[in-house]
Amino acid sequence: MHATTTPAPAAAKRTDDMTARCEAASPAATSSTGTPSEADEPGPAALLSAAECVLFDFDGPLCRLFAGRPAAGVAARLAEGLSALGCDPEVLAARTDDPLALLQEVAKHHGDGPVTARAERLLTAEETQAAAGATPTEHALELIGALDAGGWKQAVTTNNSPVAVARFLRRHHASAPAAEHIHGRTSDPALLKPDPHCLVRALESTGTVAAAAVMIGDSPADCLAAKAVGVPFIGYAVNERKRRALEDVGARCSVRSLRGLLETARQRVRSREPGAGPPGAGSRG
Repeated sequence: MHATTTPAPAAAKRTDDMTARCEAASPAATSSTGTPSEADEPGPAALLSAAECVLFDFDGPLCRLFAGRPAAGVAARLAEGLSALGCDPEVLAARTDDPLALLQEVAKHHGDGPVTARAERLLTAEETQAAAGATPTEHALELIGALDAGGWKQAVTTNNSPVAVARFLRRHHASAPAAEHIHGRTSDPALLKPDPHCLVRALESTGTVAAAAVMIGDSPADCLAAKAVGVPFIGYAVNERKRRALEDVGARCSVRSLRGLLETARQRVRSREPGAGPPGAGSRG
């Protein structure tokens, strides 16, 4: 069932040293004790400034998707709908409160048949409804706007439905990332992150090589997908548990808030104002 994704040669360029050694040496991020990391290690501000394109995960870095529609309830409704379709009772009996994890379990047991297809459609409907009430992550919308004004390309690389992402962005009148740069879940759950499929598609759609991009994500799967194609990674870790989970898979660069990244983007915007010199090389995505 798993479709093999072969990154384009440009996207396969590795930046493992950067992604493995990037705990911050800037105000945007510090270690868990608040002590700045070694001065020669690129911090989040440096990674963002060096990038031409920013790849966002959706649920976490951009919003709390299930803020008004709890994920546990979504998983329960998904299981109820699948039970009526004859889904393996063992799958449903051991179900998780994570609807994406449940979808993956269904795919493992039922392959790419009608039960899995129905599960994906049910989840897409739930996520799209949730997007109508999703809470934006603090500073996320301002960061999108500043990146757009500063000339960065932008894309969304997510395990959620692209329909839900588009609804969230429209609701908040965000013109970036553009619809053609929203790369979410397909009909094949095997291509969910940590498979880098959505990142490869984003690099192709924005015309960006891996080393010239940076991903902002909050899960180990995000980090592993970025490492698989050589995209530098900034973890969004709102607490120590999330930071440790990211660190366990090799992430060393993380922020507790998007505020520092927003300020970095705004600095470029200010530098592009009339009389401040020529604009940067990025272009709107």
